Amino acid sequence: MKGIYTLITISFLLVSCGGGDGKSAADRIKEQAQMEPTDPYENWESNNGIGPIKDLTLPAEINQDMVARGQEAYESKCTACHKAEKKFIGPSPKGILERRTAAWVMNMILNPEEMVQKDPLAKKLLIEYNGSPMANQNLTEDEARAVLEYFRTL
Repeated sequence: MKGIYTLITISFLLVSCGGGDGKSAADRIKEQAQMEPTDPYENWESNNGIGPIKDLTLPAEINQDMVARGQEAYESKCTACHKAEKKFIGPSPKGILERRTAAWVMNMILNPEEMVQKDPLAKKLLIEYNGSPMANQNLTEDEARAVLEYFRTL
């Protein structure tokens, strides 16, 4: 009888501790994103993301020197997953500032791991792009800002 109680207790502990549900991390992220109370694509204008950039106002004039540096960084570090004119492994950056705030884009470039864990919009994008997380390219804030400036020209 004692053996049955031990077996039941062990079984209960194994089931209640989780991890044995057979779900992948992508499935868990998908479930969590589906539980979000609002559509993260709504009100994106007020979402600056999670990371070092709290707010960013872009000047009206595009800085061509910054564009050149940003294009170089984009072409060397980003084109394996992003194509300027179309969806690929990741979304196209063309028109990104019509869909996201400048601060959100910067935080996604600088802090992709935390963004896909905590930002509802980044979570939804992760699902849309088949659970392919954005790789952290370890750009500096200046490099990320240059890439953003390049995006303004697309």
